[in-house]
Amino acid sequence: MLGTIDHVDVMSLTASSRSVPGTLRQEVVVDGRHVLFTDEPEAVGGGGSAPAPHELLPAALAACISTTLVMYARTKEWDLDTVRVDVDYDHRSTPKRFEIDIAVTGDLTEAQCTMLDKVAGACPVRRAIESGIHFEE
Repeated sequence: MLGTIDHVDVMSLTASSRSVPGTLRQEVVVDGRHVLFTDEPEAVGGGGSAPAPHELLPAALAACISTTLVMYARTKEWDLDTVRVDVDYDHRSTPKRFEIDIAVTGDLTEAQCTMLDKVAGACPVRRAIESGIHFEE
């Protein structure tokens, strides 16, 4: 059911999408502050000018893991130089499958690397995916 939202929980995050007429492109506004675009590949009638919406899911997971690791290392004042997170998302499988590869550089002990591996599993996007999602329309 389409309608307007009368009350927004201050703890919720919002995203609104507006189609760009004559295209498969979408202008997406995140939390009323950030604008990004999506598009479909030319092979399915889009312009290929931006990621397709389903491509944002592995991108969000990769960015969330990387950010979580940097924030954690920062609070511990660890010597973490760079973090690279590659996510391979098999959106055709059932259940869906993510393969995550994390590489870090810096002057870190084996124990610190082990802890970062554990922290990576606690990023908010991953926790949301793992806990399941309820949709209200």
